[in-house]
Amino acid sequence: MKIIYIDLDGVVADFEKGRRNHPLSTITPYIGRPDKLPGVYEHLEPISDAIAAVNKLLNHKDFDVYFLSTAPWDNPEAWMHKRLWVAKYFNEKLVRKRLILCHHKHLLIGDYLIDDRRFNGASEFKGEWLHFGSENFRDWSKILKHLNI
Repeated sequence: MKIIYIDLDGVVADFEKGRRNHPLSTITPYIGRPDKLPGVYEHLEPISDAIAAVNKLLNHKDFDVYFLSTAPWDNPEAWMHKRLWVAKYFNEKLVRKRLILCHHKHLLIGDYLIDDRRFNGASEFKGEWLHFGSENFRDWSKILKHLNI
């Protein structure tokens, strides 16, 4: 089985929309630090086609799928909210204990990392980094096509 890691924010969950719509987003100390907004991770909407695409991967016999996200160190509630978000949108039986919160993604061993940003070790990942939102991996249909699904 091929191991796939999937980032949450900007790949499955629409962080930018959540940031823009948060009532405190234009108030100091949150300007420039949207990751510190209270409750921002709890109420994010899914990115278009993300839930269906991830469910295809979760149910595929050839893939072992994990969510791999970075949670802000200075916002401990974000750690809990990310776990609750995954449980809200996916079958608990398929995702139980499949959320990894890590600031060093390059240390994990796997075949694919689907991530929208190069930070926290994503660009140094030893497997194949599928740069979500880039020219080659613009959306979930491109990701699934690349994975032959």
